[in-house]
Amino acid sequence: MSDVLKIFKIGGGIIDDASQLGLFLTELARVAGPKILVHGGGKGASQMLQDLGIEPNMVQGRRITDAATLDIVTMFYAGKTNKQIVALLQQRGVNALGLSGADGNVIRATKRPVKDIDYGFVGDLNAESVNSELVVQLLRANVTPVFCAITHDGQGQLLNTNADTIASVLACALTSAYRVELHFCFEKDGVLSDISDDQSVIKNIVPKQYQQLKAAGVIAAGMVPKLDNAFAALAAGVDKVVIENALKINEPVKTVLCRS
Repeated sequence: MSDVLKIFKIGGGIIDDASQLGLFLTELARVAGPKILVHGGGKGASQMLQDLGIEPNMVQGRRITDAATLDIVTMFYAGKTNKQIVALLQQRGVNALGLSGADGNVIRATKRPVKDIDYGFVGDLNAESVNSELVVQLLRANVTPVFCAITHDGQGQLLNTNADTIASVLACALTSAYRVELHFCFEKDGVLSDISDDQSVIKNIVPKQYQQLKAAGVIAAGMVPKLDNAFAALAAGVDKVVIENALKINEPVKTVLCRS
């Protein structure tokens, strides 16, 4: 348990910009020790859908995934985006291996049940979803797994799954083998006390303080589900969660979420 495993999640803002993505991967290559990268899909999948005459359908930031949409996002996430990232990491001396959840049965999801909204072929995860043994074997072989946002149900069905959730579930599942740090990387330097001031980074947040910041409206909108997931991961045994600028992961400026 002495090794620290760092899991990095990047989203669309970085993936959509080839220059920014290259800079991030250069920084990631500098991170010593075992590491995992989880990536979303960016705007490219929506553009590809539109090019093929399929209108993207998003509800509360989540993609409604019918059969035709699933085909496209699988090609884009698990194919073009994942393999491009892997190739760029290999260029930087990182022995990366691109994975969907179906590869090696590494992440098995269940299709989201229909309630108020039918999300289609969208997968939900739980603590039993991750094949931790395989991931640990890869890490111990000095391989850096690169996960896209596609999983499977074990019955031959691929599923589109939120990348933040994949990162959090991986982090929780691997706490039995490593001290795990979960890093959410995006365009800002951390969680801001003033959304209009990029310098107003909150250095540390504990659960009680988070509830106060939420109640005051300082933390709102899309940051809330991200931080809710982060504190749930801390409660499940993850050592710490970091919110940081994707281009500054080796610099001290960031927000660190702690249990206490």
